[in-house]
Amino acid sequence: MPNRSISIVRLAAMTALPLLFALPARAHNGPPFPIIENRKMAGCVISLWTHPDIGTGTFFVLIDPVPGGKLPDDLKVEIGVQPESGRLAEVIYPAVRSDSRGQVEYNASAEFDRDEFYRVRLVLRSSQGTDEALSRVEATPPGYGRWDLLLYLLPFLAVAFLWFRGMSRRSRYKKGATQKEQEFADRMSSAGRV
Repeated sequence: MPNRSISIVRLAAMTALPLLFALPARAHNGPPFPIIENRKMAGCVISLWTHPDIGTGTFFVLIDPVPGGKLPDDLKVEIGVQPESGRLAEVIYPAVRSDSRGQVEYNASAEFDRDEFYRVRLVLRSSQGTDEALSRVEATPPGYGRWDLLLYLLPFLAVAFLWFRGMSRRSRYKKGATQKEQEFADRMSSAGRV
């Protein structure tokens, strides 16, 4: 019975210890994500995706014509960024058009100077009119770049390593047990012949 109570204490300690040293979860660190999706603006259907790293964050505006329509030739896209606290004035960043795989896309880079929430204003201007959409995003510290993948793969690699190690030990154990059984059978058959 005393061993069981020690086991329970160890289990509780092993469960509580990681919780004591856990860091608060951060916002986004990974691929771009949408902050506005499938919104009709200025004769277009737009989606705004972002990768808001502290330093230089990026915005991707995906634009499609409304069904049965056509994109205006004089379309201009701008992204306005301002801290929600109001400590800085809004800065407008022009977006540059790029056509990739038949999808019209406008890209812009914006400066984020610290980890906080920012108000994002998307402005579309054309001969068909001007339209705006608002959203918000939290700027987050950049990750480790290409090292992120390795960092996220480590737990899976550790499990795979332990599995292969266990399987190789099991295989060696079975092989050794089979050899011992064979030796025992050989001894028994030779002892029976004498």
